[in-house]
Amino acid sequence: MHIKEEKLKELLLESGLIDAGVFASAKEEAFRGGQQVSEVLIGREDITEDYLVELLQPYFAVPVVNLKKVTIPQETLFLLTETYAKSNGVVLFAFDDQKKEAKLAMLDPLDYDTIEFVRTKLGVWVEPHLTTHTSLRFGLKQYKKKIGEDFNQIIEENIKKSFNLSGETDLSKMAEAVPVITILDSILENAVSLGASDIHFEQLPKKLLIRYRVDGIMQEILSLPNVISPIMVARVKILANLQIDEHRVPQDGRFHFEMEEGGRVDIRVNVMPVLNGEKVEMRLLKSSTRPLSLNELGLSDEAAKIVYDEIKKPHGMILVTGPTGHGKTTTLYSILHLLNTPKVNITTIEDPIEYEVSRINQTQVNAKTGVTFANGLRSLMRQNPDIIMIGEIRDNETVDIGVHAALTGHLVLSSLHTNDAASAIPRLLDMSAQAFLLASTLNLIIAQRLVRKICTACIQSYKNSPTTINIIKTQLKSIGKEKSAKSLIPEILFRGKGCKICGNSGFTGQIGIFEILQVSEQMKKLISQTVSADQLKKLASAEGMTTLFEDGLMKVEKGLTTIEEVLRVVRE
Repeated sequence: MHIKEEKLKELLLESGLIDAGVFASAKEEAFRGGQQVSEVLIGREDITEDYLVELLQPYFAVPVVNLKKVTIPQETLFLLTETYAKSNGVVLFAFDDQKKEAKLAMLDPLDYDTIEFVRTKLGVWVEPHLTTHTSLRFGLKQYKKKIGEDFNQIIEENIKKSFNLSGETDLSKMAEAVPVITILDSILENAVSLGASDIHFEQLPKKLLIRYRVDGIMQEILSLPNVISPIMVARVKILANLQIDEHRVPQDGRFHFEMEEGGRVDIRVNVMPVLNGEKVEMRLLKSSTRPLSLNELGLSDEAAKIVYDEIKKPHGMILVTGPTGHGKTTTLYSILHLLNTPKVNITTIEDPIEYEVSRINQTQVNAKTGVTFANGLRSLMRQNPDIIMIGEIRDNETVDIGVHAALTGHLVLSSLHTNDAASAIPRLLDMSAQAFLLASTLNLIIAQRLVRKICTACIQSYKNSPTTINIIKTQLKSIGKEKSAKSLIPEILFRGKGCKICGNSGFTGQIGIFEILQVSEQMKKLISQTVSADQLKKLASAEGMTTLFEDGLMKVEKGLTTIEEVLRVVRE
């Protein structure tokens, strides 16, 4: 953006919204993460995008546009290629050939090179409009509509071409054929455009079913003829550098997919033998994804402060718990980002490495070469680390080494599969951890779930019903909070009506709900006595811990998610 840092600082300080200290810390974080100061301030919720645009509008002296409120004709949009629009941060949203005028939404309306290029290319006068990153992303998604419309047609055309390969006997040659490549590329492009986190190839008796996981929910996308199934699986195996002639044992790999419009997606692959063939699961990880702030993850200001206080401690153990697919790794990476300064040595042992982080030494578990969590962690201890991240605590040996690392002056971060924060302690004891050592090392346990966020473009409110109130009361009773029911149960609920922005689902994106258990002195005494999870939970609640369901209810009251979503992930 063509605005000097000092000028941006001057405008922000004059507004009174932030002070010099906040700007200085954002500047330091921006330098570490290779971001702009404005991006960090927005990410940390020090300012909002809309406020920043309002602040900068007089400086740039151009109109402001919100592309969510504009209908962009397809013929206008495609006057600029998607690759050019994305790489230059622009969207052409209006074009009048008779008046020889065009309107261009821009993140940087003083980018005269881009304005001149568009003016010359289209032969019209270009009027720049300032827009936000969120607005621009919505505008760029309009390109994907064409991919969605053409998706089935592309698949059908290339399946016909694939059938012409039936004379081939070499599976690897068939997997390298253009029609097969085009089918898989289209499936990947479509998944990214829909914001999917996972792609599943599921082998049924008579067809190959393709499903995506979008915002945590599985969606059926299409089915392919059974005859093409082994070719598609072979194509994925070739890309992931797996053995295409091995069908009896599970295989893991990964590959990079270069998007047509620019940008790269890292894809983690697992192939598993099943009844009718092989099932493929692909996890999509955007390489350019920046670490989320604690507030962006969904932590309240109070919960975020507890986390900030605990990660400042030079040693001890911090655990993130929850089911698979509920954002534990994302939370760990966000904490690592906060800790990642030139003053510390951070090492990790992960399976797999999901995001590459600069200045952090990341090690991949590899059973074939003998690198397990336990012996890898033992070796990491000789690398003079200050902070250690263990991707997941899976066995007794890893627990033992992790606890002793925390005892000997290291800050240890890890994840664990338990239903709530308090249950993590009995789980570690079951894995042969000694109670008095756990009491000395545990600092913090974070339990979390992911819920879908209500689409802000079609959100509507409605009055809570007696039936829903009774369900909430029952749930509160099950967690020992029935006395707080009156203050916790919201009178007004929210939901998404469904619109073009959210694909009529009523939801866009996900947010976390959290349970933060801070290990107090009284809690340490109970841990040493090896009491049950229920007793630990009662003490934590008495000391002010907000449970998962309570945090969910707070987000329901704020209109961030629905009561149905919260009950879906935490109901007991």
